Amino acid sequence: MTADTLVLSRVALISVNVAEPSVIGFIHGHPILSGIGKRPVAAATLRVDRLNLEGDRQADLRVHGGEDKAVYAYPSEHLAAWSEELGPEPPFGPGAFGENLTTAGWLEGDVRIGDVWAWGDALLQVTQPRSPCFKLAMTTGFPSIVKRLTQNGRTGWYLRVLRPGVAPVAGPIDVVARLSEAPTVLEAHRGWS
Repeated sequence: MTADTLVLSRVALISVNVAEPSVIGFIHGHPILSGIGKRPVAAATLRVDRLNLEGDRQADLRVHGGEDKAVYAYPSEHLAAWSEELGPEPPFGPGAFGENLTTAGWLEGDVRIGDVWAWGDALLQVTQPRSPCFKLAMTTGFPSIVKRLTQNGRTGWYLRVLRPGVAPVAGPIDVVARLSEAPTVLEAHRGWS
């Protein structure tokens, strides 16, 4: 971000989470690989590249990852609601939904498709809501979670990397561009559902 960049707002960053693919279970005796088991990053900074954060990968590139889904953000505000609805086990903490960025202060009805975020040297752009797959149900142990997430719109959102760079693991992310006429993530989700 340059000194003359206008900061429109800030997104609180609660946790940055990454994972390499691992076996999360078996279906008909076949191992299921996924990168959904995200864990908080311990380093102070990490590299943000066009397809991934440093230390993060997706297992099934047919439906996960790619330039338009390089980074996944999920509001921390939803975690308590999930624990209340589904119970305290397993605990729903940062990374529980396979998100790279656990955020605070912005929900799906606040974030617009096309919003641009400045995170350290990197620039990210909101692209679409998440459409969950069976791996979320498999890792949480709640078969109904995919249907519930789709119904309640607590999807989180994907971002593309407009400019790679190095980003801090702590501190806010700056919102530097917005299109007021663009649909919110929640509106996009409802239009697709």
